[in-house]
Amino acid sequence: MSPDNYCLDSCLRISSKRWKALLLVSAALLTACSTQPPYERPTLPVPAAYKQAASASDGGVWQPAQPGGAVPDAWWTLYGDSTLNALQQQAAAGNQNIALSVARLRAAQAALAGSSAGQWPTLGASASSGRARSGGTAADGSSSARVSTSHALGLNASWELDLWGRVAASVDAARASAQASADDLAAMRLSVQATVAQTYFALRAAELQTQLLGETLAAYQRSWALTRNRQKAGVASAADVAQAEAQYKSTQVQRLEAETSRAQLEHALAALVGQAPAAFNLPVTATLPAPPVVPAQLPSQLLERRPDIAATERRVAAANAQIGVARAAFFPALTLSGTAGYRGAELSGLLSAPSLFWSLGPALAVSLFDGGARSAAVEAARAANEQAAASYRQTVLTALQEVEDNLAAAAALAQEQQWQTEAVAAAQRALDVVGNQYRAGTVGYLNVLSAQTTVLAAQRSLIDVRNRRLAAVNALLKNVAGDWGLAGTGAG
Repeated sequence: MSPDNYCLDSCLRISSKRWKALLLVSAALLTACSTQPPYERPTLPVPAAYKQAASASDGGVWQPAQPGGAVPDAWWTLYGDSTLNALQQQAAAGNQNIALSVARLRAAQAALAGSSAGQWPTLGASASSGRARSGGTAADGSSSARVSTSHALGLNASWELDLWGRVAASVDAARASAQASADDLAAMRLSVQATVAQTYFALRAAELQTQLLGETLAAYQRSWALTRNRQKAGVASAADVAQAEAQYKSTQVQRLEAETSRAQLEHALAALVGQAPAAFNLPVTATLPAPPVVPAQLPSQLLERRPDIAATERRVAAANAQIGVARAAFFPALTLSGTAGYRGAELSGLLSAPSLFWSLGPALAVSLFDGGARSAAVEAARAANEQAAASYRQTVLTALQEVEDNLAAAAALAQEQQWQTEAVAAAQRALDVVGNQYRAGTVGYLNVLSAQTTVLAAQRSLIDVRNRRLAAVNALLKNVAGDWGLAGTGAG
């Protein structure tokens, strides 16, 4: 071995030992120092059961929201409607709000990968070649200019030792943000699913209203014709005919409004499934599905499945990690850097020992005065953490309110539907009696008009109650993040 190569080998062995020692020391420091405060989920006293539940004997207990919890799939199949099932599949593939959330999740995952890269050394390569002229013209007119050629080839590496946990805290914050984005995506999917279902129910209710008003128009037309005939026979007045005509034409207006509402709801469904309204057509069925049975006892632990709660909790964790990032700015940054390569005037001998150069050493940098900027950054991070915690608690409280509201609404509307059905039957019996009396000439047309109006109003109210009951149950399914039957509560 030549003396030059022997010296090179010795230097590299010494450098390798120093690097190993530095790595061991760095690893020990990394495990011992961290400016990130320990994370604790925000606490909030939550009852074991809902106020609107029949009893608390189910033993449901609130637990902290777990990030990334799976939302039950295909909860809308509880309605047993094949058209709704198909619409949900189209929305999953074509809804642009879902696509937007997917892109945001990808961006958050990329940000996490970028933050994680800071935990590793960076390695670069360089190559250069150039000619330079130096010197000039002396006082006696002679020239001392010299033209030189230089070639260089090298590698450089640097590594910021995370002594105070700044990089680790940044990674924790990015990871929690990515988890929150994943939960945001789940929440958006759940929201779109619920909106598709509710819009679909409203559309079918509008079809029922249109059908009812069409049938009523046929009855009103017969009544109008009967009144005209009675006028010709001298047993009805011109006022009776005018009232019959006004009733018929005002009902035409109501049917037109119902048809317009149905068309607008179909356009809304087209946008939800990612299609242009002109390319979307839904056949008319004029049928509303039956709502699934709401269990008498619904444990509050079902709210743990809500992705919006999990997302807000993950944002609290991200804000907590940012406190560590802000605190680390008070401590010096230690960077290890090294460079090695070859430099020479001739390409032919560039890769030889005499052309070798290298450098290795640490660099320490710390800000001595910043006018309070770092203290302000720490305070801002703490305030952001408190904001995230308050947002988490409010999300939980809002979720509890929504479930309570819809539990109460679903129970009340079930009773309303039963009573309204009975009201329709009673109104129809009254109309039958009044109609017979009018044809017998014992009562005036005003009595018929009043009875017909009562029947129509009762029938329209029944359709409205059925739609609102479906809306309440649908919102309840969304509020507990899917089918409560999957939690073993015995839902029918």
